Amino acid sequence: MSSGTIDIDEFENADDDEFEEQNDTERIVLFLDENDDRAWKAATIADQLELDTDAVSAILSRLKERGLVRHKRPYWAITDNEDRLRAAYRLHQHHQTADEQYGEEHLEELKTDEMEEVR
Repeated sequence: MSSGTIDIDEFENADDDEFEEQNDTERIVLFLDENDDRAWKAATIADQLELDTDAVSAILSRLKERGLVRHKRPYWAITDNEDRLRAAYRLHQHHQTADEQYGEEHLEELKTDEMEEVR
């Protein structure tokens, strides 16, 4: 995590949106993508990103279901399917843009008594 300060040169050379907060899933995918020459244990990823190991494990499992990471117990790596990764990134960008333009959806606010619970 950040100490609350950065070097002024890093500040001056950064893009305008470079310091926006990323969610944990984005951080994990970015970490694995930047380190695609290695496979990692969930605990090591958690240590590297200063996240809770259980949270990282849960996120990795969801990413595996979506085909964005590979898993051979106990190691995890980014997918080798670059098309799938690009498509997921484009979809993510689309959702971020929609959230910025129209505001984030809060599904609990949209829920009605007639809706079935999906598991």
